[in-house]
Order: sequence, then structure tokens, then C-alpha cells
Amino acid sequence: MPLAGIISKPQKHELDTILPELRAWLAQRGWSCVLDRESAAYLQGAQSAAAGASAQQAGAPQSDCDSVEREQMASRKPDLVVVLGGDGTLLAAARAFAHTNTPLLSVNLGSLGFMTEVPLCELYATLQAWCDGTAAIEVRSMIHAELFCGGKPTRQWDALNDVVVAKGTIARMADFAVEIDRQPIATFRADGVILSTPTGSTAYNLSAHGPIVMPTVNAMLVTPICPHLLTIRPIVVPGESAISVRVVGVPNQTYLTVDGQEAVPMQVGDQVNCRRSQFSVRLLRLQPNGLFNVLRSKLKWGER
Repeated sequence: MPLAGIISKPQKHELDTILPELRAWLAQRGWSCVLDRESAAYLQGAQSAAAGASAQQAGAPQSDCDSVEREQMASRKPDLVVVLGGDGTLLAAARAFAHTNTPLLSVNLGSLGFMTEVPLCELYATLQAWCDGTAAIEVRSMIHAELFCGGKPTRQWDALNDVVVAKGTIARMADFAVEIDRQPIATFRADGVILSTPTGSTAYNLSAHGPIVMPTVNAMLVTPICPHLLTIRPIVVPGESAISVRVVGVPNQTYLTVDGQEAVPMQVGDQVNCRRSQFSVRLLRLQPNGLFNVLRSKLKWGER
């Protein structure tokens, strides 16, 4: 029996309807499912509602479902993961399944959705295309980050979008030293530095005036955040490059942030080393969409 994982965004009330329908669709095709705690809570609430009771009385099939913590879902080895939410939900799911080849079907329930390109109206058509072997899969590279404190490695991550070293709450800039392939690039004062994948080029990097890079390009981006030197510019480096950012001076505290969701404080002398991850994320699509179609639909490129 194939297994589907389901990950949902918290506080999305439309999931009270979507999840029971998705569960029934999977059951009709012989799939079992494993849900994260957020999804399980929606499903339990819907089952206690009158509509859910009516569906069960009508003989709607029920799949074999279980719930676990999101971080434990990869150990269940699902054949496919359905992500219901926005880009943030997809980023969390990508990190949870970073060490697997499990495809992620990301359905946009958010507002922008650069990566969650599949609209809700195409959910079941995309699932059916996956069952029929006709769905498209986009492979997105990840960035591997390792934090060194006092010269010793302390933590490591694999991120889909970016790794950011930036100052804390005080409105004063910090000093950073950047090296690429052990070659000193510059020591400069700024609000921070963004180390991004091509996928992340349309995230924080875009807001910091970094370049947009097609997801298929083998590259990484180094983008200063509000540097105090006009000569410091974003850099696009080969995907095999090794990049390091060291905290030279801080007014208060500096943070390392992974995909905008995990934050760790850094002190003077701490350093983060980044390279392309050996892992990648496989995004399931009904059909190839293309970056520029997304930019036209999301950022209204070409409109006046």
C-alpha cells in the first residue's frame, strides 16, 4: 500500500474541508497516509463535525492514517508528501525531507507562493498525474551550512532558500568578513549577508537587490544587506564554491537564520561555512511552469 505524507500550515480554517476530501481521495485509490500534528488536528476537528459524520454515513472510504511530529515524518518513508500552505510551510517540509528523495507536492494556500505553484484547483489532477507517471518533477538545489563557534563545529543545516547572517535588534551595523574558496573577498560593515540558492534568489535576496537566478543554474549567491560601501555588490559564484562569513564586530548580537525560520545567535569570531548541499528537493508539478511564468503571475512583470 503506497504511503502519502501530509503537512499543513497552522491556522488555515479551509483545511477543515480540504483534509477530509484529500483523505477520502487517497483511500479510494488504496493509499494510506501519515500526517503531521497540525494536519491531524484539522482532521480530528472535521471528523467531529456534522459534515464529516454525514460523509462517513454515506460510506466514504477512510484511509489508514497516523500522525507524528513533522521532524519524524521522513523516517516513515512516504512515497509522496502533500504540503498544504505557503512557501514557509514548503521550506519547513523541505528541511524535514532534505536527506530523502521524496517528492513534495506543494499546494498554495498562502498569499504569494513563489514555490508553492500548484493551486488548490489542480491538487487532484496533479495527484492523478503522479499516479499515472505523467507529472513533472523539478529538482532544486539546497545549501549546506555549518556553524563554527570558538573554532569548533556546533550545528549544521540544509536549506532550500538561504542562510543569513545579520545583526540583531539594535539599529547599528555589524562588521563581516567574507571568503570564497579560502580567498578573502572583503571585510565590510552592513546589516548582514545573505547566502542563497538559485531558488532563494526570489526570496530575501530579491528584497536586498540581489539578482534573480534561474533554479537550474549551478550557482550560489552572496548578497550584502545594506552595506556601508557602495562598491560592495552581490556576487554570483559557482555552485561548487565554499563560502564563509565571519562575524568581526557587532553592536549587540548577530543571528544566523536558516530559511527565515531557524535562528541561532552568533558572537564575534563565530563563522558559518556554506557550500552546495549533497541533497536536493524534488517538487512535483502537473506540468513545467517556468520561473518567468511565476514572475509574471506573482510580481506582475510586464504590466503597466
